[in-house]
Amino acid sequence: MHLHPKLKFVCLRLLQAVPVVFGILVVCFLLTRALPGDPAAYFAGAMADAESIEQMREKMGLNQPLPIQFLAYLNDLAHGDLGYSISTGQPVLTEIATRLPASLELTLLAMLLSVSIAVPLGILAATHPDSWIDHACRFIVTAGVSLPTFFTGLALSYLFYYLLGWAPAPMGRLDMMSLPPPAVTNFYVLDALIAGETETALAALGQLCLPVITLALFTLAPIARMTRAAMLQVLSGDFIRTARAAGLAPRKILYRYALRNAILPVVTTLGMVFSFALGANVLVEKVFAWPGIGSFAVEALVVSDYAAVQGFVLAMALLFITLNLVIDITYTLIDPRLGLES
Repeated sequence: MHLHPKLKFVCLRLLQAVPVVFGILVVCFLLTRALPGDPAAYFAGAMADAESIEQMREKMGLNQPLPIQFLAYLNDLAHGDLGYSISTGQPVLTEIATRLPASLELTLLAMLLSVSIAVPLGILAATHPDSWIDHACRFIVTAGVSLPTFFTGLALSYLFYYLLGWAPAPMGRLDMMSLPPPAVTNFYVLDALIAGETETALAALGQLCLPVITLALFTLAPIARMTRAAMLQVLSGDFIRTARAAGLAPRKILYRYALRNAILPVVTTLGMVFSFALGANVLVEKVFAWPGIGSFAVEALVVSDYAAVQGFVLAMALLFITLNLVIDITYTLIDPRLGLES
């Protein structure tokens, strides 16, 4: 049976991801066991004696050798059991299913806002080198890199919520007067629109505004910088000079030829920036009381919550593998010369 080249490409990338995921599981398992603290002591309670703690360790399987513990962990994974979080008391799978969409909703909207500003800004800077537009682009890029996300978030909250009163209180995904929409995707804005709850969708979008702007300012800088650099390089190419000499319209040269050749490094940058944004989410979530997966992971690390940390790392690994696969496929759609047979 002959597979379609694109399907073969996807299957090959998925097979290559298997040893990567396994390696991540091994490293994460060993590192979590090296964390200070004892989950058995946490479960047993503050007043528990040594015997009670040891009984809890035996019940949790922590008294077994590490290879036996790892095999038990793999067996639980095969049955879809990620364990229970000692910090929340809920199944880790439930926590991830609830919190990951919150982080993704924030990150995806921030990336959408960032790209819609950074790419046109980078193109303008490249087509007007050393002009005021180029200098403005450099200023924005420098400011975006220099300002920490927690400072930007606090400053925006102070200005737009405390001083001006334009933004809602930074209290999570919804204000106290709104109820969560029926869960479909766990993206509150989308779920509210699906359910026809316009007021809830607007309330969720209002809560998203400041954290999205905060994260977009952080992600805008590298995207604009890469777009400018890639466009400058392409615009100095021989084929662009030939196209201009042939009398082609400047707009056609810019968008059909130059941008299409410059977009590949920008797509690569988007993948890296998305990964960085998920990491930066931790600070943004803390500032805006956002119940995302980043804050959940930090709380789990503090109390040596093995199951929660391992579940978080597994979810992130699968997410990044999916992201890389999407980027690889996007490459072949933009430039078929890259070839799916590789």
